Amino acid sequence: MASIQYYDVILKPLVTEKSMNGMGEKRYSFLVHPEANKVMIKEAVEKMFAGAKVKSVNTMNCPTKTKRRGATFGNTAKTKKAIVQLTEDSKDIEIFQGL
Repeated sequence: MASIQYYDVILKPLVTEKSMNGMGEKRYSFLVHPEANKVMIKEAVEKMFAGAKVKSVNTMNCPTKTKRRGATFGNTAKTKKAIVQLTEDSKDIEIFQGL
């Protein structure tokens, strides 16, 4: 597989009630590339969002789920989530401001 660039690491932000409560503590949730590691996620956040300084990154792999439609069975895609904690002196991430 080709190397993953920083703009390919973060796929989209996760907007849930739990992730919205964490924004007061400068904790943001993202859906990330399944093969991205914590160092790649940290670099991607710092490059994509000016003024953001990452303190820590927690990741979780979400396995596939079996779904059924009639007599046919299939699986959903596996995903990876990342929770990024920013430092106290860093700027907030702007994409979450209007939510």
